[in-house]
Parts: sequence; structure tokens; C-alpha cells
Amino acid sequence: MNNDIFKGNWKQVKGNAKAKWGELTDDDLDQAEGNREVLEGKIQERYGKSKEEAKRDVDEWVNSL
Repeated sequence: MNNDIFKGNWKQVKGNAKAKWGELTDDDLDQAEGNREVLEGKIQERYGKSKEEAKRDVDEWVNSL
């Protein structure tokens, strides 16, 4: 899924993201607004992951959608 499609479908997949990363708040997800880099940053903050780990997690999640 490319970034434009990801951003365009954000409202539909936002609940799925909340289910996957339960520590992310609704505010975190609203701030991301479909921006992968912001989502990765929020995952890094909440879960203490490296940038590479967060990117890999988001890649795997997007591919599973």
C-alpha cells in the first residue's frame, strides 16, 4: 500500500492500528493522520522501539491490511 492510499484510507484503518498498538492514544492516532513517519514516531515513543523496529512493525502491519 503506497503512502497516498494509506493516507486516504486512514479513517478506515485507524481502528485497526489502535487494536495492534493499544498503547497509542486516540490523540496519537489523530496526530498521525495517515502519515507513516508520524505513526512510526509515536510507536517509538510509546513502546521504546528503535526507528528501524517501528518502521518494520508498520511495514508488516500495512502489508497485512
